[in-house]
Amino acid sequence: MNTTAANTQSILSSEEILTHWQGHRGLTRRVIEAFPEKELFEFSIGGMRPFSEMTKELLAIAVPGLTQIAHDKETELEEKRDELKTKQDLLNAWDQSTDEINALWKLVKPERLREEINLFGQYNNIGIKSVQYFIDNEIHHRGQGYVYLRALGIEPPYFWEH
Repeated sequence: MNTTAANTQSILSSEEILTHWQGHRGLTRRVIEAFPEKELFEFSIGGMRPFSEMTKELLAIAVPGLTQIAHDKETELEEKRDELKTKQDLLNAWDQSTDEINALWKLVKPERLREEINLFGQYNNIGIKSVQYFIDNEIHHRGQGYVYLRALGIEPPYFWEH
C-alpha cells in the first residue's frame, strides 16, 4: 500500500462518527432523566454547577458549533437558556438538538472537517477537532452528573450503554 492511499483513508466514516456522538447523547439524555427535578437544578458538590447548567452548556455548544462548521457562518456561544426551567424543558431541547445534529451533519462537507475554524469567534481548531471536543466535553460533564447521581443515592445508567 502506498503512503498516499494510507493518508487518505479514514478510520471512521462520517456516519460512524455521528453514530458514536449520538450514542453519547443518548446516554447523557438518560442521565438527565435520572435526576429528580429539584436536584437537577439545585444540587451541586464542591462548587460545581448544577447538572442543568452543564446541560445548557452542552446545548449551547453542539448545534451552534455544528451549524458554524456546516455553513461556515460564525455563531455565538450562548449558555444562559433561561427558558429551560424544568427537566422536561431540558429533555425537549435535548431531543430537538439531537434531530438538528442529524440534519446538520448531512450538510458538513468532509473537507470542512479538515479546515481551520474559529469556533464562536474564540476557539481555533480544525472542524473534526471541534466535533471531538463537543463529544469530550459532553463525556466530562456527564461524569460530573454521575458523581451527583451517586451522591444522591441514585444508580446512574451504565456508561458503556451508549
